[in-house]
Amino acid sequence: MRILRVWVAVAVLALAGGIAAASAGGGTQAPSPPQTPPNAVRVSMGQAVKMVEARYKARVVRADTLRQGGQVIYVMRLLDRHGRVFTVRVDAASGTIL
Repeated sequence: MRILRVWVAVAVLALAGGIAAASAGGGTQAPSPPQTPPNAVRVSMGQAVKMVEARYKARVVRADTLRQGGQVIYVMRLLDRHGRVFTVRVDAASGTIL
């Protein structure tokens, strides 16, 4: 019976030591937040449409998303007040008109 008590005491001390070591920084750390890839979408389609309509004083009549080599590009077809139709491409990561 006495040997059992010794083993229980040893187990409790070992467990307590492991818990103390884990709480002192030896345990697992909280996962870091996922990092944004460099070519991630930062400009939404709606934001890009508003920007292009204001810049060209034309109405977007069609907008599509295109992926080229990991880059997301918005392709927009515009109609101006003179009836001309033209296409504009916008980089979704930076908002730059290409």
